[in-house]
Amino acid sequence: MATTEVILREKINNLGSEADVVTVKAGYARNFLIPEGKAFEASKANLKHLESLNSKRVQREAEELEAATALVSKIGKLKLDFTLESGQGGKAFGSITTIDIHKELAEKGIELDRHAIELSGPIKTSGKQNIEIKLHPEVTATLKINVKVDGDDSEPASK
Repeated sequence: MATTEVILREKINNLGSEADVVTVKAGYARNFLIPEGKAFEASKANLKHLESLNSKRVQREAEELEAATALVSKIGKLKLDFTLESGQGGKAFGSITTIDIHKELAEKGIELDRHAIELSGPIKTSGKQNIEIKLHPEVTATLKINVKVDGDDSEPASK
């Protein structure tokens, strides 16, 4: 396969950040990266622009770090409560997932990527738990949640 080197103008997941010189397949560069303005060819003339892109990258990373540290204090003050429904015998139905936690955080005014919430699996038990949220490669927040099981063991309504 033919490959080419390009200089990224912006951060692209699983590829690199701005000012990175990366090797990609020629078709990807020719058909997507360059026409969309996400990269330009790594020619001698374009390599001279790396310094301005590097300064832009440093500024963006500093802003992201500052925003992440501010978000850590907000998340640290929160304590979310979730309730799982229970059926006969007190067995809980359903589970708490990252989607549920993300929705609850959004209602509290905290916007973040759902994939930043690190759960080893869905939460199916009651009790207090600490959830790790990776806001930045250098910053991790801890969210406290309390899961309760709804004690509704009532008879189903008759028709």
